[in-house]
Amino acid sequence: MSPKRPPRGQPASVGLFESDAPAPLAARMRPQTLAEYVGQKHIVGEGRALRRAIENDSVPSMILWGPPGTGKTTLAEVIARSTDSHFVAISAVSAGVADLRAVVAEAQHARALGKRTVLFIDEIHRFNKAQQDAVLPYVEDGTISLIGATTENPSFEVNSALLSRSRVFVLQALSDDDVGTLVRRALADRERGLGAERIVLDDDALAALVGIANGDARIALGTLEFAASAAEPQPSGERRIDRALVADAMQRRIVSYDKKGDNHYDVISAFIKSVRGSDPDGAVYWLARMIDAGEDALFIARRIVILASEDVGLADSRALSVAIAAQQAVHFIGMPEGFYPLAHATLYLATAPKSNSVGRAYKAALADVEETRNDPVPLNLRNAPTQLMKKLGYGRDYRYAHDDYAADDAAGPLPPPERLEAYLPEALADRAYFEPGAQGEEGRLRPWIAARRAPPEDLL
Repeated sequence: MSPKRPPRGQPASVGLFESDAPAPLAARMRPQTLAEYVGQKHIVGEGRALRRAIENDSVPSMILWGPPGTGKTTLAEVIARSTDSHFVAISAVSAGVADLRAVVAEAQHARALGKRTVLFIDEIHRFNKAQQDAVLPYVEDGTISLIGATTENPSFEVNSALLSRSRVFVLQALSDDDVGTLVRRALADRERGLGAERIVLDDDALAALVGIANGDARIALGTLEFAASAAEPQPSGERRIDRALVADAMQRRIVSYDKKGDNHYDVISAFIKSVRGSDPDGAVYWLARMIDAGEDALFIARRIVILASEDVGLADSRALSVAIAAQQAVHFIGMPEGFYPLAHATLYLATAPKSNSVGRAYKAALADVEETRNDPVPLNLRNAPTQLMKKLGYGRDYRYAHDDYAADDAAGPLPPPERLEAYLPEALADRAYFEPGAQGEEGRLRPWIAARRAPPEDLL
């Protein structure tokens, strides 16, 4: 079935904009023009390239990428009303290849009449590869101009061929001022908003509402509408919304966090970098963000264990024990109390001396393993469990290290360098993989390592 043709300048829809149910406040207050559009000035502000393209009816194929409630669908509708193109909107949740073919057939007919078609695909990341491939030829030959909206990183969710033929515009979470503007507009608008209902929103309630919304206009307006419906009429006829009513209407702050999406990786990256940078305040903040959003506690614990070796390492070897203890404790006691050992380990690692020598040493050794021939193990390092092996020289001239350790009590915890065996293959005898850092316990190893690697004549 072909999508229904809209009046000039209005969007067509395949299961996206049409509904017999009363529209919620967020839908009613959706901006109709660029002048009404709030936020995203970096892409649609005065003089920006996309704004000029919309005003000149030369909209390119594009992907709108941003968090929920930032105006992706609204911008698509504004384009529909601002352009002379035939506009069709579908949702990737419910549409399939058959719907795409119907749109293309109508677009081809419109093109023959000299009219361009703009296809808006909401949640385009939900289309599989075959569905995205079905759109590609018609984007390429200009039959349609594509506007895709997604909350997921298009680098991973949109086919590279389709992505290369589209401009990616990144929409940002609305600022508190932007959300406040939309809330006040909804309170004042008598036709589409709540202006006729005599709603009074306390200043501290507005601040709470804006804070709870977390940059999501849809959440702010939805909460406002629910709170307005629950507000008790005053003798004057006004209905007052205070801070307590806003909190009751929301119940809990909306957290922009997807345990499988970009936010998951962005926040854990901030956590790791805060620990690595020795900032206990930043580290515990990002830890709290993850726990508050419901992140898997054992995922956090695994990252802490990795950090203990990757970024603290031998500068404080106790860090690994603390990290393992935290992982075991979280596994044992669960959440919510598991935040204690997680915070304990986080603060220990953040304030510990830092060294990345463990990773550097391993990667340097691995490079030689991969890039040089794997020479046989030197004979003196081989085990000799049989007489034949002994005759072949296995284990010959091997010096038992503990004899050297015990030979000189003044040698300390490490043997004197002149007594040490060579343990690398002859072709790699000059390699130096471990380079101790200057911080913490590694600092005391630096002179010993330097002496160990010095030519024999330098030790005399």
